[in-house]
Amino acid sequence: MLKKVFGGNIEQKVIDSIKKHMQILYSASECFKKGLQEWDKDQMHCVADLEREGDSVRREIISMIYEGAFLPYLRTNICRFVEIVDEAFDVLKDTAYEFENLEPMDEDIREDCIQIADINQQMCDMLIIAFDALFNKGDLREKTLAIRIYEKKVDDMKFDLIGKLRNKEVKNFWEGRTLSDSISYLTHISDVIEDASDYLHIINLSMR
Repeated sequence: MLKKVFGGNIEQKVIDSIKKHMQILYSASECFKKGLQEWDKDQMHCVADLEREGDSVRREIISMIYEGAFLPYLRTNICRFVEIVDEAFDVLKDTAYEFENLEPMDEDIREDCIQIADINQQMCDMLIIAFDALFNKGDLREKTLAIRIYEKKVDDMKFDLIGKLRNKEVKNFWEGRTLSDSISYLTHISDVIEDASDYLHIINLSMR
């Protein structure tokens, strides 16, 4: 069945492009983490550049699918998966934008943010591995479980961060709002990646 579904040249091109799309997301996550570690706001600019590159790949993928790649009952689910990955790009870009507008952060808060950024990057990597498992007869359930565990860890860290933010003095409303939005976007990335991994199970079921 897998050979039938993924065996055509155009299907293989779509698969390769979806992996490329996710690899660009991984690179954008890495770029963001590096900018945060070095507190280099110029480094954050590459996130927007990579988001535009990812958006171009997404359009190519959707175009190939609607030109006839995959059986009709699979197309909607694969398109939805690609759109969720693209949503992760959007949230990451919003995160980078908010951090570019922040004043230097307290060291303990920044360390927590770096750790969350690192987990987000690991989740991107695991999503690529899970996608490979989907059509290479790997253990998809094991990979998506790892993503859920990562997401739970981010959730736990989010609550700790919120507690720290409540005790932080800010100069004005907008400084507090920007800091709050930055943390909200940063911790939402893991939610979107988990949603994408859940959709791999839907695609897997639709191939049976």
